[in-house]
Amino acid sequence: MSTKIRLARAGTKKRPYYRIVVTNSRSPRDSKFIEKIGTYEPLLEQENPKRITINTERAKHWIATGAELSDRVHLFFNKVGLVSTKPAFKPERKSKKDKGEAAAA
Repeated sequence: MSTKIRLARAGTKKRPYYRIVVTNSRSPRDSKFIEKIGTYEPLLEQENPKRITINTERAKHWIATGAELSDRVHLFFNKVGLVSTKPAFKPERKSKKDKGEAAAA
């Protein structure tokens, strides 16, 4: 069984809240999971320490057993210092200026 560390959505409509979970890689996003190892609250400010909480001991255990990281979780773990590599996917944000130029073309 291959395991993956990824986000599972919770919360209500327009008020997202995510759990960082270890799950079977074939299971759906919000289905059963093996273990909850953290949380992510995107509505909090960037500087707020409660925005991303991770149980580092359990995260290290699952990484050592071979669990794969999703791209977003990889960014979180890199920010905390659990993983030294950068994820293969780097999200690029487009500015309003870029969107206007694309629409004009």
